[in-house]
Amino acid sequence: MTARFEAQRTALADVVAIPVTPFAEDGSVDQDTHRALLRRLLDGGVGILTPNGNTGEFYALTPQERRLVTELTIDEAGGRAAVLVGVGHDVPTAIASARHARALGAQMVMVHQPVHPYVSQDGWVDYHRAIAESVPDLGVVPYIRNAQLLGARLAELADDCPNVIGVKYAVPDAARFAAFARDAGLERFVWVAGLAEPYAPSYFSAGATGFTSGLVNVAPSVSLNMIEALRSGDYPGAMKVWEQIRRFEELRAANGSANNVTIVKEALASLGLCRREVRPPSRPLPESERAEVAAIVAGWST
Repeated sequence: MTARFEAQRTALADVVAIPVTPFAEDGSVDQDTHRALLRRLLDGGVGILTPNGNTGEFYALTPQERRLVTELTIDEAGGRAAVLVGVGHDVPTAIASARHARALGAQMVMVHQPVHPYVSQDGWVDYHRAIAESVPDLGVVPYIRNAQLLGARLAELADDCPNVIGVKYAVPDAARFAAFARDAGLERFVWVAGLAEPYAPSYFSAGATGFTSGLVNVAPSVSLNMIEALRSGDYPGAMKVWEQIRRFEELRAANGSANNVTIVKEALASLGLCRREVRPPSRPLPESERAEVAAIVAGWST
């Protein structure tokens, strides 16, 4: 932990918004709508944006589109919000993306979970070390979804790379998270609950100070209400928000999260904010299921 990363650490301890990537009728990235959605987040009080996150359909974008999304987000954010750019794929691609983000003025990169079918713990450290060492002046946030990874390995990575300052932890097990964070160093990193609002109360009770959100695209005030309650230790208040969003998040999580992004875009479409189209392997929500999403969203204060 060094003083030069304190601003980044502070930014991570918040609602870490994962913006959607809207598509035009011809299937390309809808740049004007993307900018409008980003401005809506910023005007709603969001302080950190993650272009090229999973809610942004990272794995369905081309390399050129990922660069474009990064450029649009950093340009719109200006000095109003920190930017945490998602990077990943093979090591050279991840490094090129991280350096592109740095050149544009991003403060941090989030390293997506390796998608290789065979991930050793030593290899996990090597992968992240290569990326972190390529941008030593940027804060680096590993996105951890591997329940087998040991906290000691994260500590080993940070020993070599002091710019590894935070963790997006997305293993759906609060007890495992509590143990992992303490094995790695609870105070050493900013712990971000990577499974969003449904897991935020339990992960905050174990040491998280931020959470990621796709729902924030739809209703910024709802997500911000939850983190304010959690920051003040008002867990009953946080659970009232949890109850408010429960069905929406259950729909996103159903069938192995098959409609995770689909539901968010459907909600935005119901508000007239963007088209509902997603790219394979996701799919748009069938017309017969759209009314429930619209009804949920209509009940929220946005």
